[in-house]
Amino acid sequence: MSKRNMEDYLEEGLYGAKQTKPAERKKYLGTLRERILLALKKSQVMQQQGFAELEAEMKAHPNAKLLLNGKINSRFFKAYKKLAKQHNIAYTSVTNNEADTDIGAVLTSNSAVDRESIFVEEKEQQSASQQKDTPQGVKARFKKWFGL
Repeated sequence: MSKRNMEDYLEEGLYGAKQTKPAERKKYLGTLRERILLALKKSQVMQQQGFAELEAEMKAHPNAKLLLNGKINSRFFKAYKKLAKQHNIAYTSVTNNEADTDIGAVLTSNSAVDRESIFVEEKEQQSASQQKDTPQGVKARFKKWFGL
């Protein structure tokens, strides 16, 4: 073996096989962005947002795989796991303590699909309590409390 091949062989033995785009893999739960069909952020998973979009993608791509962020409590994934079982989609919980990501779940393909937009847009809904705390809502509350 040449010196270069020997060094590569030793490095692979010590640190594992070299990966392409390691930062991208850390962010997207071990997969590449070009393979992602749909990605949900942690907040979306916890609020059950993007469920319909995920189901549509599972129907369209029966060979896909669902990757779940292992740092999120498993109770948030019950509905997603049930959906995956319903459509015969394999799912895996991915926990990488070295990576910090805001991704909660990823539906991925084995080959490149290279979509421009992989995220489900967050719906901006204000609850009734948030609407009450607007300046006019606070003013109205004071008037009501003090009989003004």
